[in-house]
Amino acid sequence: MDRNIRVLIAKPGLDGHDRGALVIAQALRDHGMEVIYTGLRQSPGQIARAAIQEDVDVIGLSSLSGAHRTLFPKVIAALKEQNAEDIPVIGGGVIPYEDIPYLEEQGIKKVFTPGTPTDTIARFIQELVDPDAKKVTEPPKKIAHIGIAVQKLDDVMSFYHDILGLKLKGIEEVPSEGVKVAFFEIGETSIELLEPMNDDSPIQKFIEKRGEGIHHIALEVQDIEERLKQYKNQDVPLIHETPKAGAYNSRIAFLHPKAANGVLYELCEHKGE
Repeated sequence: MDRNIRVLIAKPGLDGHDRGALVIAQALRDHGMEVIYTGLRQSPGQIARAAIQEDVDVIGLSSLSGAHRTLFPKVIAALKEQNAEDIPVIGGGVIPYEDIPYLEEQGIKKVFTPGTPTDTIARFIQELVDPDAKKVTEPPKKIAHIGIAVQKLDDVMSFYHDILGLKLKGIEEVPSEGVKVAFFEIGETSIELLEPMNDDSPIQKFIEKRGEGIHHIALEVQDIEERLKQYKNQDVPLIHETPKAGAYNSRIAFLHPKAANGVLYELCEHKGE
């Protein structure tokens, strides 16, 4: 964009605490955005009118009162009444996770919970408004594959090929990881069997510690390098801070299991994706 993004920060209803809203407003200004703060105890109609008068690109609603299920949709309705439904609305504050699906169904573009890094909020707004911004905050596209550690491929291939009837996509060695892999297609995803090629292979060490079984879940992503930078800025524990070569012309990186309560996740980007 050839101008600064304009954001309206508003506190709807009778919520009298605005420290969090002021912190977000200052953080967005630090990212080069123009921020208009409407102050406390604003009605949905007042918020919608202010957004139109100030010609903002985004509205950010903050609520600590527990009235978000009522007030946030009323702001959406007020925008529609004034033919301004094209102004996207995001929300934040003390909002239970179980309320997020409802708010998104009502038209809230994104709900940020306490502890969300301000960089993440700023990046989301940039991607929401600027069509040229890299969309690295988009969720992973799909599960690329589920990795299963096995001692020997030949001992288990028959189950997947002959019993389950899955199509074998191919077998390949990945020297950088010390593994030999076999991919079986299942719907839009795959099962990846991983055989250790040597005693130093991470798969061999995994089998020695935990035995054969599910090793990791791989998520298909775009722009893996930018995504890793984003996760690093969010203090997400990473095994790889830069992508490595993976099987089938892919680039991969692993998040540390500490990031997901013991689950090992792999990011996977295929050329042409």
